[in-house]
Amino acid sequence: MGLGLLSGGMRIARPEIRRGADGEVRSISFSVPGEPVGKGRHRFTRTGHPYTPGKTESYESLVRLAYSECGMAFPKGVPVRVRITACFSIPKSASKKKRAMMIAGDIAPTKKPDFDNIQKIICDALNGVAYHDDSQIVKADIEKVYSTTPHVEVNVAAWTKEENDGEEIQ
Repeated sequence: MGLGLLSGGMRIARPEIRRGADGEVRSISFSVPGEPVGKGRHRFTRTGHPYTPGKTESYESLVRLAYSECGMAFPKGVPVRVRITACFSIPKSASKKKRAMMIAGDIAPTKKPDFDNIQKIICDALNGVAYHDDSQIVKADIEKVYSTTPHVEVNVAAWTKEENDGEEIQ
């Protein structure tokens, strides 16, 4: 079930919320449509005042919109884990063989934006929305892959000691 149609025909799907046996939210997964965007550096006016580039502000708004349907945030003080998968479109110049290898994950995107800038824009956009402050993030994973549909998959979850010891908690 989609939230709505954006310009260019992109749809935003509802976030998926997973709860534990106690009813508490364990994780929230959502997808941001379109090519992944990295956090742009602050720019300065001629008078020396800093401002955020428009592309960065627009993408952060899109991330917040994609997350907003769930209407909940992890409480202050709860440690949080963030997983990000940035799915890039396959270049039109790619041969059929190379395209198949990209889809299979045998070839990974080594192009910009850098993984740390993708992580920064997602985590900054969710600051005050998914969690009180990004200082609550104690673990983060990011991966860049090719996909037939460019988007960014995000999973925000309550971090647990068991998960950190390698035993995934559902």
